[in-house]
Amino acid sequence: MLVVSRRAGSMNDQLEAKLRTAFADHLVVDFDPSQDLDKLLSPKARIVVAGGDGSVEFVVRKFADSRHPIGIVPLGTFNNLARALSIPTDLDRAIEVARDGRSRAITLGRVNGRIFVEACAIGLFGETIALGDQAKDMEFGKLAGKLKDVIAARRFHNELTGDIEGGGSAMSLVFSNTSTIGSQLQISDRTPIDPHLEFSVHAGRTRTDIVERAVKSALLKQSGDGADQVFRFGKLEVKTKPRVRVYADNFLVGRTPATITAETSALKVLLPK
Repeated sequence: MLVVSRRAGSMNDQLEAKLRTAFADHLVVDFDPSQDLDKLLSPKARIVVAGGDGSVEFVVRKFADSRHPIGIVPLGTFNNLARALSIPTDLDRAIEVARDGRSRAITLGRVNGRIFVEACAIGLFGETIALGDQAKDMEFGKLAGKLKDVIAARRFHNELTGDIEGGGSAMSLVFSNTSTIGSQLQISDRTPIDPHLEFSVHAGRTRTDIVERAVKSALLKQSGDGADQVFRFGKLEVKTKPRVRVYADNFLVGRTPATITAETSALKVLLPK
């Protein structure tokens, strides 16, 4: 199956025609989150997703517990997952990998039962990630207005148990699976090929850090230097006072406490040989 996202940043009629020719032996469907793709697939059919992070990661989350091999043709503005997996952003090379690459299981995160591809963010950094998803379509004045909620935020106390023991106070806690998240906010050197997730100590700890990262990545197109202190882990329990919002990628999934785990996916992604 070839899943085509017509809303992807690089999509146009010529590119779509090229994809249809390259995958002429595939069933072609338009990306639609409400569509039940399971009914169109045999148990181990290959899925190729041509789109941005939203459509690519939706399909990865949906089939995370299946055995489908997944090819990625990155056509978005940020392409965080594709870049983390060294999948080419050049169309011809990406098509070649999606057809003939080597399949490999990748690490995905899970927070309170919800799969995430890029990161789990506890606190206001999660709102910044969600904001960054919209930032490419915003003018500076509108984005600055949205950031008022970040600037007015309150700190919270936190306690970590499991593979990392510790605590303190912060504006946010960030647990990443890719090196950049949201609108290419630099967090670490993380790749989903590694078997662990990473806790970024300084990311989101202060209002200034959150605002600077959002502005640099969304407006100035700077990714930062990735110099945060990070710790790898397989499982963590997080408690906070007061309870704060928890995000899986850019989706709000509830409030703390949170259990965060690194899991090897059943699906396999087609990667460069």
